[in-house]
Amino acid sequence: MILKSNSVKIVGVGSAVPKNVVANSEIVDRIDSTDAWIQNNLGILERRISSGIDESSSKLGASAALDAILNAGISIEDVGGIIVSTATPDQKAPSTACLVQGLLGISNQSFAFDVSAVCSGFVYGLAIAAGMIEASDVDNIVVVGVDTFSTITNWGHRSSPFFGDGAGAVVMQRCAREKSEFSAIIRADGSGHKGFFVGPSDLHYTMDQRAVFDAATKVLPEVIFDLLEANDISIDEIQYIVPHQPSIRVLNKLAEALNISEELVLKNMNKYANTAGASIPLLLSENVESGKIQDGDLILMAGVGSGWTWGAVLYRWID
Repeated sequence: MILKSNSVKIVGVGSAVPKNVVANSEIVDRIDSTDAWIQNNLGILERRISSGIDESSSKLGASAALDAILNAGISIEDVGGIIVSTATPDQKAPSTACLVQGLLGISNQSFAFDVSAVCSGFVYGLAIAAGMIEASDVDNIVVVGVDTFSTITNWGHRSSPFFGDGAGAVVMQRCAREKSEFSAIIRADGSGHKGFFVGPSDLHYTMDQRAVFDAATKVLPEVIFDLLEANDISIDEIQYIVPHQPSIRVLNKLAEALNISEELVLKNMNKYANTAGASIPLLLSENVESGKIQDGDLILMAGVGSGWTWGAVLYRWID
């Protein structure tokens, strides 16, 4: 699916992470690995880990959403809908989005629902929000990515260093036509559903690390090139890639496939690890607030998740 819009823009960004910082040195004794291996192969030095109910997916998501709403300069009652990307909901029902809406105190009966596409979920959420704004009377939609993978991690398994907890959010707003540049592609291939999964009675995720690496390094450059071609844009016109954070090896391979400098592929996995659905909005928020991403910059957000699901968003940043 390809979606294009010239009447939506991101007007606010926000983030929230747990207070508890867990360094590699605190977990390597439990697994057959070393701090050096994790840093060299994953690019991770530490991650944030939820302390429990006070830093649940819904509460982290609500904090990030409120941060984005305040950053956008709108009130909570201006929010016309909430879309939450998460693979680690607090509970099976209701949706995390409804819990976030309740925590924010929004009483205008705006819609709220979850998207389950794991690490590409935020890209899915952006595409859905843009389409809804184009086709409805809703002016502001909050898109949240949040995950607390520590709750489904086997800390005695070699794959445990990959993930961390966190949340990021944006406010997408209707703007005058011809005033923005937004385009998205979202895709899926269910034949890859065994590459990363959590079964109905499983306490922890199961990950085929080689399958994840192979899928990510194949589909991410493909979807980026397809999106560029659909918009008649060269990779040289892109200021930054804002990807989800699977590993430093995957992102360096992506830079190689795109024939761009590794410095143009933004990263924060060194301090947060892979925060799954939160990784793109958390990274985006960090680089907008630091001033790295500036008015007029053309950026590409891209991610691949369990399923397989994947997608990319092309967006011209507007201050």
